[in-house]
Amino acid sequence: MTGRSLPSLSVVVVAYDMRRELPRTLRSLSVGYQREVEAGDLEVVVVDNGSPVPLADLVDAAPMDARLIRLDPAPPSPARAANVGIAATSGDLVGVIMDGARLASPGLLAMARLGSLLANRPVVTAPAYHLGPTTHMRAAEVGYDQAAEDRLLDEIDWLANGYRMLERSTLAGSSHRGWFGAKSESSSLFMERALWDELGGYDEAFDLPGGGLVNHDLYYRACERSDTTLVQLLAEGTFHQIHGGAATSRRFGWAEMDAQYEALRGKPFRELPADPIHVGRLPPEALSALARSVNLAEARRSSA
Repeated sequence: MTGRSLPSLSVVVVAYDMRRELPRTLRSLSVGYQREVEAGDLEVVVVDNGSPVPLADLVDAAPMDARLIRLDPAPPSPARAANVGIAATSGDLVGVIMDGARLASPGLLAMARLGSLLANRPVVTAPAYHLGPTTHMRAAEVGYDQAAEDRLLDEIDWLANGYRMLERSTLAGSSHRGWFGAKSESSSLFMERALWDELGGYDEAFDLPGGGLVNHDLYYRACERSDTTLVQLLAEGTFHQIHGGAATSRRFGWAEMDAQYEALRGKPFRELPADPIHVGRLPPEALSALARSVNLAEARRSSA
C-alpha cells in the first residue's frame, strides 16, 4: 500500500429514457448496497440526456442524495452529458458510468478507490457484462427480453448479493477476452480529476446516437499515455440491463461507428495492448468467471 488516504469519490451516471433501468442502477450505487463506502465519501450526479419523460422523480426516489442535471434539448450522443456531469462533481476520484442501465457490482466503488492508490496516474476500470445468456445484440434470438431479465434478477435476489450477477451474465463485446485480456472500452471508468481535465473529457465530435465509439476513444487516449497506469478490477463490473440502446439494438453497427472514428482520428479503431495491475477480492460467486477468464487467456497463449 502507498500509505495515502482513500480519495473522495464522485460517480456520474448518464441516462436517457431508462425509467425501468435507472432505479436499479442508482440502487446499485447506494451505500446500502456498495460495500466499504460511506455516504460522506460518495457523490452521485445523474445527467438526464433529454429523456422524453424527465427522470427527476426517479432520482428523487433514489436511496441516496443524488444530484440531477437535465439537458433539454440534448444532443443524441451522451458525450456532452458526461462532460457536464464531470464538471459538476467535486470528488478527488471521478468515475463515469456512461449508460444508466448498468448495475454495479457490490465492491465496484471500494475497489476503484483502492485501485486508484496503486499508481501515480491511475486509469481504473472493470469488465462489462450483459445480463442473461448472451450479449444483448443477440437477445432476441434466444428469447431474452425485459420480462426474462426481471425474472432473472428476482431469482438471484441481486440486492442481497450482487455478485450472483456474475453467474447469470455474459461478457460484453468490449470485455470478451475476459479479466486478463485487452479491453476496447470502459463502461465504468475512474480517473483523478486532473487527468479528466488533461484529456478534455469525452470528444463531443462523436455525435452518433449512443455516442458511437466515444467511450473507446477516451479509454484509448487515457491508456496510451506514457504517464498513466491501467488498473483492472477483479470480480467487479457493470451489468447491462436490456433496454434497446443504440448499439445493443443494432440501430448502429460497428462499420458506421468505426467510420466516424476513422474520420475523426485518421485511422481505424484498434484495441490498445495493455499490461494492467489487477486488484480485487474473489467471492465464491466469482470463481466460475475467473475460470472462464483463465481459459480464455490460456487459449490466446496457445494460439500466439
